[in-house]
This record gives sequence, structure tokens and C-alpha cells, in this order.
Amino acid sequence: MTIVFHCEHCGKKVKAPDNAGGKWRKCPRCHNDLYVPGPDSDEAIELAPVDQEAEAKRKELMAETYQLTQDILLERETPDGSGGATLSAFEINEEELTKNIITYLRQMVDGELDGAQLTAAKIVLCGQLAIGVLDKIALSEIPEPELADVPPQVLSGLIRDLRARMS
Repeated sequence: MTIVFHCEHCGKKVKAPDNAGGKWRKCPRCHNDLYVPGPDSDEAIELAPVDQEAEAKRKELMAETYQLTQDILLERETPDGSGGATLSAFEINEEELTKNIITYLRQMVDGELDGAQLTAAKIVLCGQLAIGVLDKIALSEIPEPELADVPPQVLSGLIRDLRARMS
């Protein structure tokens, strides 16, 4: 008799012999270590049903948080010090903008999507300057050292996506 379960990393259905129960093995698909449950164990985790109302509230709060973050990022005092007025212009030099773009690309590659979203918001405010920096990075034959481990196709896709946000 075989033990049938799903890999916790990739979701592939895995079959293992009875004598593998209770041991660690490699997934045949993703090669990650995974624990093979015993043949007679009830190690399956019962999942509670999703509360649709709570999920809708969570999404609403996340959207509100995002909007508040965007508003805070856009706040700037006027140069003449006239109090509550704000400027929507985001002033940044090209070197700092390049660092922000590299940070964004690294965050996307590493799966830090919340941080990437905030970084992208700063980049988009720079408009044409950001597009120019993105084009320089895209056309560079040697990638930035922080991005050297990223496959070129992935990097160009991320650059293309960020550039499309600004159009």
C-alpha cells in the first residue's frame, strides 16, 4: 500500500511507500524536503471555511491602507511654508531614483510585494525621469550587481511592467 499526499511546497500529488511514512524525503517535482505522513495517521489539517464577510472587510481595509499610504507619500510642505497646502511633485535625483528602481526590482524578485508596491508608488511619481532610468537599466548589457542573479527574461518583464504603469 502507498501513502498519497500533496507536497506542501508545489502542491503536486506524491506517492510514497509505506516504509517512508514518518520520514523526510524530497519532492519529485520541486525537490524540496517534505515530511511523509505515516500510513495510519490523520495528519491532514482540517481547514475552516472562508468567512466571506471577514474577507471582504480585510480587502476593504487593505485598500484603505493603500490609499492612506499613497496620500502620505504625496504630502509635501510648500516651499514658502504656507502651512497645510501640499505639492504633488516628487523631487528626487537620478541616483536615488536608480536605487529605488533597483530596490523595487529586487523586492519583486524576492516576493516582497507589499514593499514593492510602496517603492513603485515613489517611482511612478517621477514620470519621465523614471522611464529614462528604466530604459538605461533595460539596455545595459551588464546588470546592476544587486540584480546579477535574476534571469534576464524575468528582469526585462519586471522592467516592462513598471514602465507600463507609468504610461
